[in-house]
Amino acid sequence: MDLIENPLTEVITIDGPAASGKSTVGLMLAKKLNYLFLDTGCMYRAVTLAILNRQVDPADEAAAVHIAKTSSIDIASAKGFDDGRLYTVFLEGQDVTWEIRSPEVDAHVSLVSSYKEVRAEMVRQQRLIAHDRAVVMVGRDIGTVVLPNAPLKLFITASAEERARRRLQDRQQQGISASYEEILADIKRRDIFDSEREHSPLKPANDAVIIDTSQENPNEVLDRILSLAAV
Repeated sequence: MDLIENPLTEVITIDGPAASGKSTVGLMLAKKLNYLFLDTGCMYRAVTLAILNRQVDPADEAAAVHIAKTSSIDIASAKGFDDGRLYTVFLEGQDVTWEIRSPEVDAHVSLVSSYKEVRAEMVRQQRLIAHDRAVVMVGRDIGTVVLPNAPLKLFITASAEERARRRLQDRQQQGISASYEEILADIKRRDIFDSEREHSPLKPANDAVIIDTSQENPNEVLDRILSLAAV
């Protein structure tokens, strides 16, 4: 079966930069439609955490690829938890949902996710999931690379300043000390890196609907998407 050309009928892709609100809206949409919610960014974060846990230099591409291919990464719902998580991430059977959101992972995930063979392995797993069940899949290259034939593709964005404010709020809720200025600088750095990387750069698909969430709350964005999906 060709996992690119085979028709997809129950798939919605959502791409966009860090802290744009795509994960929050994607989860709400998945719950509304009773679809699986998959934030593919957490898969790259889990690989990055695995690299750091093994005390491997993230700049060692060969080692990063090996870890990506051999690590056990599972994504489950947030059911049973009341700590603000959107989903549960397991690395080698351990719950690492909040560990993958650490500043250390933030600092290296863009580099790790830029490696061609790391992306190829994650894309392989993501396509298998999409052809097995109805899914709202969120990431940075879902509509352009992973599932280019999805029937509805969205690109959700927001100003860098608004995204930094949201990320700071997340850090504070987790009890992590951080400054707005540092977060804003990191977001701008990641935007440039993700948009200019050689493999699967961050950009809207040609037929994606672009939604700016800077001045909209998640419920307003959800209503817009449901109207697009004709639900």
